[in-house]
This record gives sequence, C-alpha cells and structure tokens, in this order.
Amino acid sequence: MYKVIATDLDGTLLNADHQVDPFTVATVRKLESDGVQFVIATGRHFCDVAGIRDILGIKPYLITSNGARIHAPDNTVIHADDLPPAIVQRLVQPRIVGEHGRVIVNLFADQAWLIDRDAPELLKFHQDSGFTYEVAELLTHDGVDIAKVLYIGDPADLAKVAANLAREFGDALYVTYSLPDCLEVMTSNVSKGRALQIVLERVGVDAAHCVAFGDNMNDIDLLETAGHPFMMNNANPDLMTRLPDVPRIGNNFEAGVAHHLRKLFSLDDELTA
Repeated sequence: MYKVIATDLDGTLLNADHQVDPFTVATVRKLESDGVQFVIATGRHFCDVAGIRDILGIKPYLITSNGARIHAPDNTVIHADDLPPAIVQRLVQPRIVGEHGRVIVNLFADQAWLIDRDAPELLKFHQDSGFTYEVAELLTHDGVDIAKVLYIGDPADLAKVAANLAREFGDALYVTYSLPDCLEVMTSNVSKGRALQIVLERVGVDAAHCVAFGDNMNDIDLLETAGHPFMMNNANPDLMTRLPDVPRIGNNFEAGVAHHLRKLFSLDDELTA
C-alpha cells in the first residue's frame, strides 16, 4: 500500500542534535531494500542534504530549498525554480531586513551557502554533512542562481521582516517558517508539496500510496499532498492548529519517524534494531 515515503529533516527525521541516529539508518535502509522509494523534503541546501543522504545510505529523491530544487537519486537536477535576481537584490536590503542589523541574511546559491557575517554557531546544524557557509557582501550580489533567501533572528525581528515582505511583495513570494528563528523566502511557485507531486509523477505513484512526515509550517502542503500524512508530536503548535486532522506520532529526538515506519510496514525487529 505504501510505496513512497517523504520526510522532512530537522525536527522530523533528524534527532535533537540535527543528526541521524543508527536506529533511523537501519530502518530506512531496510525499507529501501524492500523496494520503498524515499524522498527527503527540506528547506536545507542540496549540498547539505547530499551529505546527510550519504550517511543514511539510501538513494532518495531530494527536494531542497523547500522545493526550489529537486534532484534525482543520481544527483541529476530535475526541477529548479530561482528567485528573480532583481527581487533577490531587494530582499537583502535594510528596508526589508531591518536597519538594526540583528537579522542574519543567507542566500542559497546553486552550489553555495552565502551569508552576510560569520556565524559559527550555525555549523552545529551541519555536523553530519560538513556543509559550511561563505561570508559574502550580499548587498552587491547580482541575485543570479538563488533558490532561497533565509533570515535568521529573534522571532520578533522576523515578524517585522515578514510584514515588510508582505507589504512590498504581496503574494509574489512564498514566505514560510522552518523554525521559529528561521524565515525562508522562495518564488511563489515553490513548495514541498508541489515538488513532491513532481516526484510522484516521475516515479508513477499516486499520492494515495505516499506517506509523509513533517513538523513545521513549511511542511503544510507536503502533508496535504501525501495520502498518509503524519505530524511529529514535537511539531509547531501552529501546524497542529492548521492541520488538526493529521495524526501525531512520536518525537524526533526519540526516532519517532523510524518507530512509526516500523509499525506501518510491520517490521518485526523494532526492539532489537
């Protein structure tokens, strides 16, 4: 019945240290060996997710930058949707970000993560992949080949950034939170759910045979697209309010996805794995 498994990473498949644990690795490898197709759907950069994929030891489709990029298991790009360069150049300006300078601005280029200042505290999120940023002068960037703009800061500051974005761009952009301190901006055509539909069409599987897991606001249409959506028990309360009928499962810090998959697929080695 279940042929495709689509999962978010942070707060979902990854543990509290933003890493994959051995129990999860064993589970996904077993299911892939049984013929199940995995899809990783995340706001992270492709280069970052490729490193996590290698530790998982599976061959999933990769939906990254919240759907602005889709890569096949062999790393072939099968979908890309960049922000218009002129809009990128506006998105990094102080009138959007705030004159106070507290918000960290990031650009996800095709092969690089560009950031407006050194922020070593962010690297703890990328221990498995080893992916790192390049400090750049974003105010002079040409805006070309940018899949996503990411703002990192205090939620109160990000709320003001979100209001600025709504005022200047209206519905022309897809603006969402991946974490309370992470506000993400893509073109309006982008979402994890739309990207998942592209993958499902490519592999010839109906959404009715797809399982999906998520925990935050950027997972809304991923969960709405899959025939069998599940929400983490540690999910954002706003997501629970938005999708009250989606069943909740265990916590990410207790390998909740892996445990639930073993139940769904009737794997008999849960206690010994």
